[in-house]
Parts: sequence; structure tokens; C-alpha cells
Amino acid sequence: MKEGLVIKSTGSWYTVKTNDGEVHNCRIKGRFRMDDIRTTNPISVGDIVEFNQEKDANVIVKINDRKNYIIRKSTNLSKSSQIIAANIDHAFLIVTVNYPLTTSTFIDRFLAAAEAYGIPVNLVFNKIDRYKNGDLTQLNELKDIYQKIGYKCFEVSARTGLNIDLLKEEMKDKINLLSGHSGVGKSTLINLIQPGLELKTGEISESHASGKHTTTFSEMFELDFGGYIIDTPGIRGFGTYNMEKEEMFHFFPEIFKISEKCQFHNCTHMHEPKCAVKKAVETGEIAESRYDSYWGMMSEDEELKYR
Repeated sequence: MKEGLVIKSTGSWYTVKTNDGEVHNCRIKGRFRMDDIRTTNPISVGDIVEFNQEKDANVIVKINDRKNYIIRKSTNLSKSSQIIAANIDHAFLIVTVNYPLTTSTFIDRFLAAAEAYGIPVNLVFNKIDRYKNGDLTQLNELKDIYQKIGYKCFEVSARTGLNIDLLKEEMKDKINLLSGHSGVGKSTLINLIQPGLELKTGEISESHASGKHTTTFSEMFELDFGGYIIDTPGIRGFGTYNMEKEEMFHFFPEIFKISEKCQFHNCTHMHEPKCAVKKAVETGEIAESRYDSYWGMMSEDEELKYR
């Protein structure tokens, strides 16, 4: 029996790196399912697994307990989920206010999912070398919202290399996840952070201002300054998973903090009188866009939340 870290997953085969640096191709035997998660991929990048040599293949027989993972809906219609990565020390959500647009709704859903599973997140605003006046205004408004809540924000340019050194400093000796829409520049950033990888990059579709998928599966790369970086496929939508509505406000730090002042202990912060959260939105203490995201996640139909 050997133990190792899953550094690449293609859905049917897994690349596992053992502590002594050896790399093994492994598969899973039969129907390998996690008891508590209905998922399309029972094993993900970042998992610690145990495997045996059987005949002509290495077979994974056990997944060690995860400290966390980040998960999303697998498709618009499926009730299954897809685990993007496991055992993450830090997540970096790559955001572009243009080329393509990243909406605040998408950002808030990702942040809520990360909060639910105890994963710290930094926001990385990329392509700032392309931003004009309106874009810069929107950038500053978004940074103001998220920094006030406690999320660290970086302004970077994959084209010019601006502030890449700050990202490296933040990532040192950690397992880092990079995520975001297709076209926001994840692969280009990773090529800058760890030269020599030469990950494939794609062009933005000018007609739709959106990116094409260049990463088709998650893969983990070792950083020469210490730690790992996980590249993930571009995400178009981010459906919440396994979040009970009565707990939803826990995953919005500023709403959770102010909710202590509500008149009712079971306040949903939607319809109740004397709700401290609604009052904080009116006074600007809570950003309206954040409250709108919370309202949307609370209001959506069970069937629709898989979109």
C-alpha cells in the first residue's frame, strides 16, 4: 500500500505523487463513491489517497479525510456536484471587470461556497492594463466592497507582470487554488507565477467578450518557491451546493456580524420587521450588491439552484 497526493485528474485516471517524489498513474476500482456527497468525481486534485499495485495498474482503494473542498453543480440540469479541488490552503478568484465581465453575483456565490467550507479567498483583479475610466471606477467600487468585508484584493496584469511578485509571496508554501470564468487569464497568470509550465492559453471572443475553455481538467503544479498551484477549468456559473437556507447568512461575513442585532433570533433578513441587516443595507453599511446576492441565493427554487 502506498500513499500520495492527487496532482491531476482526468475523470478516469489520476496522477498521484508520493512523498518520495515518485509519480504514479492510478485508476479507481468499480463504483467508488463518497457516502455524504453525490458527485461526478469521487476523487479530486488535492486528495490524499492510498493505492495498491494490482496486475497491470495502480488502483486507488482509499481517500483520506479532507480538511475542506470546493464544490459546484456539475451541470445545469443535474443534481450531482463536481468537486473542483480538495485540501486547499488558499483560493484565488481571478476577476475581470471587463474582457470578460465577472459579475458580483458570481463573486459572491464563490465566496459563500468558500466560506461554507472554511477556505480563505483572495480576489485577484486581472487585466487592469486594459481598463479605461469606467472600468477603473467599477474596479475601485468592487475593491471597496470586498476589502471592507475583509477579503484581500490584488490588482495584477498578466500582460505586463504587474504585482505577480505579491501573488507569489501570498502563495508561498501553500496549496493554492486559482479559479474564475474562462478568459480571465488563469493559465497566463500561472505561466508567470511558475515559468516553464507553458500552459495553453486562449484568446477572448471579441463578439461575445467571453473566454474559451483552455483547461479541461484540474491539475496541480509544484511551485519552485514552495507550495503548489491548482489550475481549474473555467467556470461559467457557480451553483451553491448543500447550503441550508437557515445557515446562508453565515457565509456572508458582514451579514452574519450584523444579524446579532436583529429582533428575532431566526430572522431570515428578508421579510421580518426590525431587521438589523435590512437597516444596514439602507444605510450603506452592507453593500446592496451583496444583499442582492444573498436574497437571490435564499429565494431561488431548489431546481433552479443547480444552474
